[in-house]
Amino acid sequence: QAHLVESGGGLVQPGGSLRLSCAASGFTLGRYAIEWFRQAPGKEREAVSCISSDAGFTYYHDTVRGRFTISRDNAKNTVHLQMNNLKPEDTAVYHCATDPGSSCTFEYASWGQGTQVTVSS
Repeated sequence: QAHLVESGGGLVQPGGSLRLSCAASGFTLGRYAIEWFRQAPGKEREAVSCISSDAGFTYYHDTVRGRFTISRDNAKNTVHLQMNNLKPEDTAVYHCATDPGSSCTFEYASWGQGTQVTVSS
């Protein structure tokens, strides 16, 4: 059974860094584009980043471009999101999700339970 598990969230001060991980089991992560999206209380779900199956294409939301970096290790069936210079507005639950195919279409086929990121002084 396909399963995604996010980890690495936590409480960090503004300007700090976190590295989120997305681990897959039950399927070959390398066949799919992987997205990270976030959802804060009272706000709509927001696509943060995406990486194609071969890592040849990456996408970043305007609000995180230059601060976040997505990467993948297909051999380890994992995807990472390095988040630097975090801001209070980055506070949300972050989920990783599979795309139905190898390209970033943001049609989330499956996603994990999420990991909480809180940026506060």
